[in-house]
Amino acid sequence: MSEIAKVAVIGAGVMGAGIAAHVANAGLPVLLLDIVAKDSEDRSAIAAKAIERLQKSEPSAFMGKAAAKRVTPGNIEDDLDKLADCDWIVEAILERADLKQDLYRRVEAVRKDGSVVSSNTSTIPLSTLTEGLGDRFAEDFLVTHFFNPPRYMRLLEVVAGAQTKPEVVETISRFADHRLGKGVVACKDRPGFIANRLGVYWLQAAVAEAFDHALSIEEADAVIGRPMGIPKTGVFGLLDLVGLDLMPHVNASLAAALPKDDPFQAYNRPLAVVDKMIAEGYTGRKGKGGFYRITRAKGGKVKEAIDLHSGEWRPERKADPEAIRVAGRDLRALLDHDSPVGRYARAVLTRTLSYAALLVGDAADDPAAIDDAMRLGYNWKQGPFELIDRLGADWLAAALTAQGDPVPPYLAQAAGRKVYKVTEGHREILQPDGAYCSHLRPEGVLLLEDIKLVSKPLLKNGSAALWDIGDGVACFEFTSKMNALDPDILGLLAKSLKLVARQFKALVIYNEGGAFSAGANLGLALFAANIAAWSEIETLVAEGQKTYRALREAPFPVVGAPSGLALGGGCEILLHCDAVQAHAESYIGLVEVGVGLVPAWGGCTEMLHRWSTLGQLPKGPMPALSKVFETVSTATVAKSAAEAKELLFLREGDGITMNRDRLLADAKAKALALVEGYTPPPRREFTLPGPAAKTGLDMAVASVQRQGKATAYDGVVCGALADILSGGDTDITVTLTEDVLLELERTHFMALARRPETLARIETMLLTGKPLRN
Repeated sequence: MSEIAKVAVIGAGVMGAGIAAHVANAGLPVLLLDIVAKDSEDRSAIAAKAIERLQKSEPSAFMGKAAAKRVTPGNIEDDLDKLADCDWIVEAILERADLKQDLYRRVEAVRKDGSVVSSNTSTIPLSTLTEGLGDRFAEDFLVTHFFNPPRYMRLLEVVAGAQTKPEVVETISRFADHRLGKGVVACKDRPGFIANRLGVYWLQAAVAEAFDHALSIEEADAVIGRPMGIPKTGVFGLLDLVGLDLMPHVNASLAAALPKDDPFQAYNRPLAVVDKMIAEGYTGRKGKGGFYRITRAKGGKVKEAIDLHSGEWRPERKADPEAIRVAGRDLRALLDHDSPVGRYARAVLTRTLSYAALLVGDAADDPAAIDDAMRLGYNWKQGPFELIDRLGADWLAAALTAQGDPVPPYLAQAAGRKVYKVTEGHREILQPDGAYCSHLRPEGVLLLEDIKLVSKPLLKNGSAALWDIGDGVACFEFTSKMNALDPDILGLLAKSLKLVARQFKALVIYNEGGAFSAGANLGLALFAANIAAWSEIETLVAEGQKTYRALREAPFPVVGAPSGLALGGGCEILLHCDAVQAHAESYIGLVEVGVGLVPAWGGCTEMLHRWSTLGQLPKGPMPALSKVFETVSTATVAKSAAEAKELLFLREGDGITMNRDRLLADAKAKALALVEGYTPPPRREFTLPGPAAKTGLDMAVASVQRQGKATAYDGVVCGALADILSGGDTDITVTLTEDVLLELERTHFMALARRPETLARIETMLLTGKPLRN
């Protein structure tokens, strides 16, 4: 088979339901089955309630309203015959081999020829699952191990059995890559596969060594987090998120399956404080708390932390170890620091990297698969072998020897060399036999990271760059912190538009940062305001409007390709593109009111034009005006690209790419498709109702204020927004050009920027990352 058109998921627990939701996000119909509900008239109530929970989950499991409608609940007594219509059947029931095998026998009796069956198991060997089930089943069976939550965690571990047909692996891997957006990692049929095998070892090592080195959990999390390129939750925060009660079961399963001399066994020891916490219901965020908990006191909420050594609760303390301050970004210096914190960091990381090297040839033949598994499954910025290159293989081997630990064969093979190297612009990776081989991307993947290995930017400054990505297409990249927009970006974009017009067919706006753009650089704006450099701010607003209009009116197609945050000015640049190819996990919105401002780079104007021309609303100016006012005044942010279409931040013809690694290639293809016969869009014209409409919007805001849902200053900011959207001093008989609305945007922005309430909001946002409700 080569096409997946319908999927069934059996098991409506957290993982099964999450998998079903994400398949629905990909646009496919999904059958979600579980056992018959007891004490309910609805025999499929378990699956039905799971779908209800998914719709209320936070963060949301569904990418849009339409996705939830694609999931149909059922039960394995009444609806098993419906599996005959399904191309892929995913089992996600309890981790018991006997129950799984009983289910497989029933599935085998009804499934169609060529349909694929897979298990989401994380602990049971594939060979055990298929034992005694016959060749037909074994040939179509594999393990597909998703990570929780399935929508957000990119890793999918795929394990094929000795009898699994190659075309089955190809079909599922391709579907998971292109349609589900997964980074597919091929694993061997070994305990814990790759990510959990190494990840659980790492967690156990970090917890055990924190006890051994008498560290607080805050110190341990500070060390294991950002200095090592690991999410700021660190280890103890991550365990709270995963659930403390899950770890003993996972540890016991791994301990039983691994050899007695496996290094994991040395760290798999009972910890009395942790056992006591679990027994008292401190199982993490899903319980009363975990290593951290929130309690209520007279002054409000208090965050507390467990003392690992006394087992008593105490107020959380900010950790600022000298070792981290002294080392800065030098990871080796941190590990060499002669202090409990330095020795802790050294013990945890050196042994984790050693264990990763030990897995080469066992859990996976390719070291890159292990790196991919930890980056995609645990959100490490660098995989273990990238970290080995950062530290130096020789340094790591010497550190292990000094600790009395053996040096794994693969690490010894890397002596004097790097795991990854670049030869003539191509990445190569060291294999277990000591030879290097090409480290190839999957077919159809295009990354700026690779383009930078073989070329130099066409234009560049401290905040942006322009690249040639082939076939007559250029790529404009933001490179500032959080890709915040500043004068350097606007200036280079203006230059780039002229260069592209002379030498290229099309332009893509894209970057490989964690955010497409968090918006305008508020720090620069606050600095300018504090020195009363109002003319500088007004010039920046005017330049932004001018550059964005030039972008929209360029004589070539421009495609925006966002991923992650696209807020404020980052959203506005997308609104001025001819088309957008968005990563599914794009969070787009005009959020300026949160800092006491209004969109001023054409955001109000463009959204008003979209809802007036594309929005399926009643006729007349007020419905579109009201919709834009509602969206912008509440700083609404689309929580996915699909939701961005519902809010018209994206249009119907804009594309959505599920796999982040395929975004640039898809955006380039969209840009090339627009080249032939391209003409820029015409300038906007509006007929707006003027002061009467503003009065109505002001009254609506006043009503919200009386309910206590908006502050006094919210009313001021929303009043400015209402004046822009209603067209200022006009009436419905007058045709307004976009110049009039842009002038209103600029005028109201500058008036609000001078107010102390706005400056207080900006300062609070910069200091805390949270809005000030003044």
